[in-house]
Amino acid sequence: MTDLTYFTSESVSEGHPDKMADQISDAILDALITDDK
Repeated sequence: MTDLTYFTSESVSEGHPDKMADQISDAILDALITDDK
């Protein structure tokens, strides 16, 4: 029997709430890292 592996991915368009949330969380993390130095 052959083992099959399926890879899937999805993408969201610009302006999608998930994309905006990622940008906000990235900005917060960058600010915290900058302040920590």
